[in-house]
Amino acid sequence: MSLMERGNVRPVTAVAWASNSGTCPKDFTLISLTEDGASANFTRTFGMKSGYYLCFSKDSAGGMVVSDIRILSDKDSLPHGYCFIAEHLEPKATVSKKKRVCVRIVPVGSVETAVLDIKLTAKSKMMLQHYTFVGDIHGYVLWYRKGYFSKPTPQAKPRSVSLDIRQLSLEQPSPPLPLRPSNPPPPQLPPSRLSHRRHTLQTKDELDKPADGSIHGITALDGVPFSLHPKFETQANETNSDLNIPIKSLQDIENEYNYTFTVEENAAKRIRPSVQMAGIPSTQ
Repeated sequence: MSLMERGNVRPVTAVAWASNSGTCPKDFTLISLTEDGASANFTRTFGMKSGYYLCFSKDSAGGMVVSDIRILSDKDSLPHGYCFIAEHLEPKATVSKKKRVCVRIVPVGSVETAVLDIKLTAKSKMMLQHYTFVGDIHGYVLWYRKGYFSKPTPQAKPRSVSLDIRQLSLEQPSPPLPLRPSNPPPPQLPPSRLSHRRHTLQTKDELDKPADGSIHGITALDGVPFSLHPKFETQANETNSDLNIPIKSLQDIENEYNYTFTVEENAAKRIRPSVQMAGIPSTQ
């Protein structure tokens, strides 16, 4: 079983152009020779000595892989998800735009297969086993091998655990202090000369107020002092008989204030005579 079948090969993560090994980026492999032994220098004309080379990288630090490679002519539009390869050239060097190489770069976790290797041949009749034909470009033929790759195993980052010994103590924590109400009850005033009726109303008023002391429990009578007429003022411990207020039963009240409304009923039953004005005919 080959390395490709076992998936123990690192994938290609980037492809670029470079003028020479000096301009080739770090961690990139420069393809200087073809598989049939010819120079892999892409030159624009026959008389030009300087050119550019194809290079690729397998550095997985970026978390991206190359999933496909295509060669486009100057009339083709760039497919969705693809981008032209980078150029690391000398100041006066340029890349021919008649045919351009584009790649599709995807996150390493989104695919199971990716481009594993790139090769060039100078003769179109030469076939490379296990490689896919991409196309010809400037007298060379581009090939790539695609398959399963070994994904980098995520490494756990060392955790720095620092304990402050001064914060560690075997002493028991002190018990919490008792809670104190934020609004203590008012001090009790000495008993004054208040009537039993006033004392009862004040007690009921305290019960009717909401516990949260909101404004909804305030009425128009709050704060208005209440007292009996001096005629009826008496000690709180005296009985109701000392007030000289006659106590009547229900029957006494009905006998005293009973009213039959006989006059009103007779008036409602009385029929008024029809009155016709002179000179105005009556309506039928």
